[in-house]
Amino acid sequence: MKTVEITIKNLLLRTIIGFNEWERKKQQDVIINATIEFDRKPAVDTDSVIESVNYKTIAKRIIEEVENSNFNLLEKLADHILNIIMDNEKVVAATVEIDKPHSVRFSESVSAKVSATRQ
Repeated sequence: MKTVEITIKNLLLRTIIGFNEWERKKQQDVIINATIEFDRKPAVDTDSVIESVNYKTIAKRIIEEVENSNFNLLEKLADHILNIIMDNEKVVAATVEIDKPHSVRFSESVSAKVSATRQ
């Protein structure tokens, strides 16, 4: 199978994330990067979005769910987004990395990265 990777880069959203009391009171920034891998042949042969993975639809669902979510752990939120992507039956593999800017003093961000491959 010849695949293609589509990457959604630096999707900046706000959500409730963290387990400290102050983190539970106010939405914080998260930056999402997602790589979506699928069989490229049907899409390339037809040049049709119907045969491709519609990344705009996936991004809209991620935005809606993240902005309305409430998680303690960054890795749980990353896994939730990975499951959204893997819900598309055309996706053969995906990776999601979420950064939480300025969550550790003197660092740009802390991130959690998860991935899955369809068996």
